[in-house]
Amino acid sequence: MVKFVFHNNGNLVMIAAILLVLAYLIGSIPSAVWVSKAVFGIDIREHGSGNAGATNTLRILGPKAGAAVMLMDMLKGFLAVKLALFSSFTPGFDHYANLQVFLGFSAVIGHIFPIWAEFRGGKGIATLFGMILSINPMVAVSLVAVFFCMLYLTKYVSLSSITASIAFPVLIVFIFNAPDHIGYRLFAIATAFLVVLTHHKNISRLISGNESKVNFFSKRKSKG
Repeated sequence: MVKFVFHNNGNLVMIAAILLVLAYLIGSIPSAVWVSKAVFGIDIREHGSGNAGATNTLRILGPKAGAAVMLMDMLKGFLAVKLALFSSFTPGFDHYANLQVFLGFSAVIGHIFPIWAEFRGGKGIATLFGMILSINPMVAVSLVAVFFCMLYLTKYVSLSSITASIAFPVLIVFIFNAPDHIGYRLFAIATAFLVVLTHHKNISRLISGNESKVNFFSKRKSKG
């Protein structure tokens, strides 16, 4: 009986480990790099901020390319979370929810450090959003509202991303309180720190007044 339980637990751990690796590989798909090279003949990491993400793609290659990259990056996080369906864990229980969090986080790490692109990726915001959308759509919609409200007020994508990331644990802990398990809450808090950490250069530029602005809400070009 002990051997049988150990054998089952061993299989669960092995399957979870395989799924985590797959999630990382999905997250590692360098959407911005592939789009910039295939369509425009450049490496997006050699231009603008040097990040392989949707925001830099938007600034350098335009809204169509930026939107395409954003959707692809979101899909990475969304699909990574769905890999939990291939595990033996039961949806609605802590083990399943925790696996979802780890799968999504693995995809985000893959986006930031992609094995397919010399470990030089983006900041993981779109992939993170896709993950949250897959786990809790209501929280994701609320974060979109926070993001665009801040973007409308400031025209800073970086500040909007940082604000939304800080709002993430606030929404999880104090408003939605779902799913009600410690792993998701800790992840939300860790996410806020991670986003702030990956945006440290943007924060410096915001403080010095040198951060670039974008304007989705009017045809007039924003100064600064």
